[in-house]
Order: sequence, then structure tokens, then C-alpha cells
Amino acid sequence: MTIESMPGSSGYLDAGNRKITYFSNGYVLGLTVVAGIGGLLFGYDTGVISGALLYIRDEFEEVNQSSFLQETIVSMALVGAIIGAAVGGWINDFYGRKRATLSADVVFIIGSVVMAAAPNPYVLIVGRFLVGLGVGVASVTAPVYIAEASPSEIRGGLVSTNVLMITGGQFLSYLVNLAFTEVPGTWRWMLGVSAMPAILQFFFMLFLPESPRWLYLKKDKSQAIVVLSKIYDPYRLEVEIDLLAAALEEERQRKIAVRYSDVFKVKEIRLAFFAGAGLQAFQQFTGINTVMYYSPTIVQMAGFSSNQLALLLSLIVAAMNAAGTVVGIHLIDHFGRRKLALSSLSGVIISLIVLAVAFILEPSTSSVNGLYGWMAVVGLALYIAFFSPGMGPVPWTVNSEIYPEAYRGMCGGMSATVNWISNLIVAQSFLSVADAVGTGSTFLILAVIAVAAFVFVVVFVPETKGLTFEEVERIWKERAWGSGYIREALLEEGN
Repeated sequence: MTIESMPGSSGYLDAGNRKITYFSNGYVLGLTVVAGIGGLLFGYDTGVISGALLYIRDEFEEVNQSSFLQETIVSMALVGAIIGAAVGGWINDFYGRKRATLSADVVFIIGSVVMAAAPNPYVLIVGRFLVGLGVGVASVTAPVYIAEASPSEIRGGLVSTNVLMITGGQFLSYLVNLAFTEVPGTWRWMLGVSAMPAILQFFFMLFLPESPRWLYLKKDKSQAIVVLSKIYDPYRLEVEIDLLAAALEEERQRKIAVRYSDVFKVKEIRLAFFAGAGLQAFQQFTGINTVMYYSPTIVQMAGFSSNQLALLLSLIVAAMNAAGTVVGIHLIDHFGRRKLALSSLSGVIISLIVLAVAFILEPSTSSVNGLYGWMAVVGLALYIAFFSPGMGPVPWTVNSEIYPEAYRGMCGGMSATVNWISNLIVAQSFLSVADAVGTGSTFLILAVIAVAAFVFVVVFVPETKGLTFEEVERIWKERAWGSGYIREALLEEGN
């Protein structure tokens, strides 16, 4: 993946017109992979419970007899993630990205041990809540940490690596579920093994630096420069330090405490948060979790009743999701965030319509050849193929780069909270809506939401490909106050 420097962008390189590539700096890539383990935990936790729950029901009769307990075991991690994401923004801004990651790992490890050793379903629910807290903090921290340590030319691809880790974690969870199906204490191994990546991340993170931007603006400029010198060549280092110095001066001139109310009172921050939080909400409301959930049902519609085949399809879908994310990593810095999201949503709309037609027509035919089932399988494959490269990574990437430094952790946490709340709403309401209006009609509703998402991106989401954080901040100021505002501010600064 190669991006050439462009005039007017942060990413000026030296006079030799050198290029920055995804793999050109092993140090940055190492930071990305270690931070991305938080994404792996995110994906594993959301995927493993579907298989583990089958065996939890076998061990605890009260769970088997209570749909409410089953729903609580599944959804309590989402409740914890909502709280973790909300608190995680504050932890990021006050204590730094590194400490936020370490604290998330500790909570996740404790939660994993509690789940594995749970003597009853109620202790298991406590463990699920703790794991959710850790996942929520990690979902905020990893994208921000990666973005702040990345050259702007490849920032999108590096942040998208975290999304690859999420989809990889989901795929890993299905493999682990298969591996432990015949092992005594099945579900305890499935849930307890998730502590291992968290332990590895905690160990590696101890030897990695804090985000250089956070260090420069909040704590230790000399230490920040040491970190930056490992990321940029001497000429580029000077440019980046000048940009950070300007950002620090602007923050000092504000001379006000950062408050949550500012997100809604300050127009340019409000516009940025509306765009970021809207993307996160639409990521969930366009149906990714419901489509993933319905994959076994679609197999049965195709005329196959084998549970093993249904599980195999889940593996294939998860593999397609991860593969699509790899494509997204390549495209996001070449094609741009906005264009990638719009292309993705176009395909998602078509795919959801195909799924809706398949579900609507299937009950009306007595055919046993699974024609409409296969049509639904095609719709599922198209959906994953279009969603995973675009609407999978774009919301997380955009939210890691559109907020001013002082509000990045706070707004990132708030937008991640929107994502988790939307996830919970969809997870809790989809079956009820499907029962009320039919599965086909429900997919049509999702298609309409995807159309609304397309319009939202066109109107409210700017292109941030290759821009510095400072250039992105100017976009929002121009949208809030007009281009004349920027010129007047520059004139006042010159005087």
C-alpha cells in the first residue's frame, strides 16, 4: 500500500518525493498490532458467546428454562461495553492512551477468570459485565492510539487494522468454539481462553510508549519527540513538531476546561460529533449483526438442516468479513473514507433487497429445491462483501481523526457509546420486529435505513484522506462559520 505525498496535506515528505507505505515502518506497524489486540478481544467476545451459550444451557437448568437469563448473559457484555466506552473517553484524555489500554486489559482478564470459574449463571453475568467494560474501553482507545502514532498518508489503513483484528477475533471465536466442543468444561474454556490475548497485550504494552500527540500536548514534549523520531525521518519530524506546537499554543489560548457540554455547545465540535456518532449508529442499524445472526437460518432455507453445515457457514461468513476488511485497509487511503463508505452502502442496499425478496417469496412456494434459500445465501455473501471493506472500518477510522486533540478521547468515547447502544437496540429488537412484520419486511426496513445512511454520508461526512488532524479541524470550523472565518483568524494571528 503506497501513498504519495500531496500538496496541502500533512503528509509532506522530503524533497526526494519519498513514499510512505503500510509496511515501511516496522515500529509503527508493531504499535498498531499490539494496540489492535484490543480489537481482537472485541471481536472474540462478541462471537464466542453464541457457541458457549449452547453448553451453558446444558449445565445450568435455570438458564435452559429462562429466555430472559439467556438474553441477559448475552447482552450484559453490551451493557458493560456501553459504560466502558463512555468512561473510556475520560480515561484516555486524563490518564493517556497507554494507561487506558492497560486498565482495559486488567478488567478483561478479571472478567475472563470470573466467567471461567462461575459456579452459577449470576456470577457468569458479573463476569460478562466486566469483560464488556474492558471491551468498551478498548474500543475507544485502540483507534485513537493507532491514529495518533500514524503518518497521515497511511492512517486510515493502520486504524482499519484494528477492525481487521475485530473480524479476526470473531473468526477465532468460531474456531475456538469448534476446538472445545468435545473438551470437559466446554464453555468455561471458550470464555476463559480470552484472557490470553489480554495478558499478551498487557505485557507488550508495558514496553510501548504513550501516544506521541498525548505526550506532547499533555505531559512531556521531549519524550514525545523521542517517540516521533522513531516514526518520521528528520525533515518530516520537524514538520510534525511544528504542527504539534501550533496545536499546543491553540489549546493554551482557549484557557478553558474541557467539558462534555462543549460537544453540544461549540458548533464545530457538535458538527464533528454528529458526523462521527451518526456513522457509528448507521454501522449497527444497517444490520451487520442481524445478518450475521441469521446465517444459520439462511442455510436451512437453502434446504440444508445440518447444524455442522450451519456452523461451517458461520466460519465462512466470518472469514469473508475478515478478508473484506483487508481489502478495506488497502482502499481506505487510496479511495478515501467518504467514497468507500458510499460504495459500501450502495452494495449493502442491493444486498438487503435481495435478502428481503428471498425471505418474502420463500414461504409462498412449495418448492423443496431451496431456490429462494440459495438466493438468500447470495444476498448474505453480497452483504458481507460490500459491508466489510467500507462500513466496517470507515466509522472507526473517521472517529479517530475528526475531533480536536482536547476532545478526541471524550468524543471518541461518546461515539463508541452510540455504537454499543445501537448494537444493543438492534440485538434486542430484531427478533421482535421480525415476528411482528416478517423477516423479509424487516430486511426491507434495514434497506431503507441504509438509504438514509447513504444520504447522511453525502451531506454530513467530509473526506479526511491524507489530512493532518489540524487540517481536519479547519474543515469543521469552515463548515461551522464559513471560509471567511479561517481567513480572519489567520489575519488576526498575523497582527
